[in-house]
Formats: sequence, C-alpha cells, structure tokens
Amino acid sequence: MPINGIKREAAKSSCGCHGMCSCGSFGKKLLATLFGVALVYVIFFMGTLINNNIKKNQFIGKMDKSERMITVNGLGKVIGTNNIAVTTIGYSNTDKEVAKAQTDNKKVMDQVMVDLGKMGIEEKDLQTNYTIYPDYKYTAEGGQELVGYKVSNSITVKIRDLAKINDVLGLAGKYGATEVGGLSFTIDDPSNLKDQARGKAMEDAAKKAKYLSETLGVRLGNVVSYYENDASDYYYPKYADMAIAAEGGGMGGGPSVVAGGSKDVIMNVSVTFEILQ
Repeated sequence: MPINGIKREAAKSSCGCHGMCSCGSFGKKLLATLFGVALVYVIFFMGTLINNNIKKNQFIGKMDKSERMITVNGLGKVIGTNNIAVTTIGYSNTDKEVAKAQTDNKKVMDQVMVDLGKMGIEEKDLQTNYTIYPDYKYTAEGGQELVGYKVSNSITVKIRDLAKINDVLGLAGKYGATEVGGLSFTIDDPSNLKDQARGKAMEDAAKKAKYLSETLGVRLGNVVSYYENDASDYYYPKYADMAIAAEGGGMGGGPSVVAGGSKDVIMNVSVTFEILQ
C-alpha cells in the first residue's frame, strides 16, 4: 500500500504543477487565444481585399475624372481715359569738391521743389533720384584724369491736374534744371476698369461654355480651375507730342502739349468645368 501511494503522488506531481493547476487546460486556452488572434487578422485582410476590389470595380470601363473636363476662354475689354501725366525734371553739375557740388545742385533743385509745391503737386507724387560719382576725362597725354565729382538729381513728377502740364514743364531751364524727361500719359488706378473687363471676360466664357455644352450634349458641373491674365497696355505709357521753342538758355514760351488719349484695359480668363455626363 505505501508503495502504491508513493506512485500515485509522483504521478500527480510529474507535470510540475504540484496539484495547483491543470497543464492540459492551460494549453487549450493558449491555443484558443492564438487561433482568435489569427482569425482577427484573416478577417481584417479579407475585408481590406474586398473593399479594394469594390473600388476598382467602380472605375472599370469609366473615363478618368481628370479627362472629363472642358476649358473655355473669355476676353473682356474696356477703354480707359488717361488721367495723369508723368515727366522728369533734373539737374547735373560737377565740381572738384563733393560738398560744393552737392550745395550747388541742392540750390537749383530746392527752387524747383518750391515751385512744384506752389502748383499743388503733393510730395506723394514726387520721386527723387540722386547720384554722386567721380567724373573722369581721358587725354592722350595724361590718360585718365579726375575732373571732379558729378552730382545728378532728378525728380519724377506725377501731374494729376493735366491743366498744369505746361506750368510743370516750364520749370525746365528756369533755375538751370535743363534735364527734362519725356512726358507720358497713363491711368493712375485701373482697378475699377480691370473689374469691368473681368466681368465682360466671364460673360464671354459663360456664353462659350453654354454653347459647347449644348452642341456636345453634355451637362457642365462645378468649376475645376480658374486663371486670368491682365493684357492691358496701361503699363506702357503713351508719350505726348511736344513742340518746344528754345529761347535763350531755357525753354521759352512754354511747350505745346497734345495731351490725353486712352488705353485699352484687357482681361483674359480661362475657366475649366467638370463634365457631368
């Protein structure tokens, strides 16, 4: 009896559990857990595969959406009247001393500035260009020689009151400011004219889009893209014709100016629509 009892106790403890657990039950639980995890992965994989196949089937035999579009162009033009004139008045002088050259130049241009102010030209309509650089001359005997320092000072004047054009140009030569740039006419603020031209361009594009959709037998959807281009010529000022009579060292009698004129404000638009059918 004692021997058989020892054998039974050894059999119970041979799995290492010492009677506290069941090795067979633990193995079954582990296998069930692993099987559950694998099943989840299989289900997820199959779901993804089916979803991708459904998406592919949606486009079988159908044209790419990017190709189902139509683009039309529109042109709009309005005529704008030139409302400002632009000219340049300047003076250049040379002296061996920089300080003296600057002083002499300032004396002339200050008088020009005072007269412009009396005419009602505001500072916002004046732009100054001021430079100083060495002035050389070349001789066969001495080669390159420094003559002095040249000071150049010019003022670009925007004339809003076109009736004052002759008065502004008359300043040339009055105090020694003999450098006068060409007189040009342009549009000061073309933004409103651009809006009008853009509206006409859009109307032109819409008319073309309607015609094409009816001719092709399709319906147009949303706007896919829009592009516009400003093709106006107001960036290229129109130069005035001037008849200037020389009198003494300056400009006598005042210049006779053919002023005004107009410019075309042009907008080009390109609109791309989606084709629904």
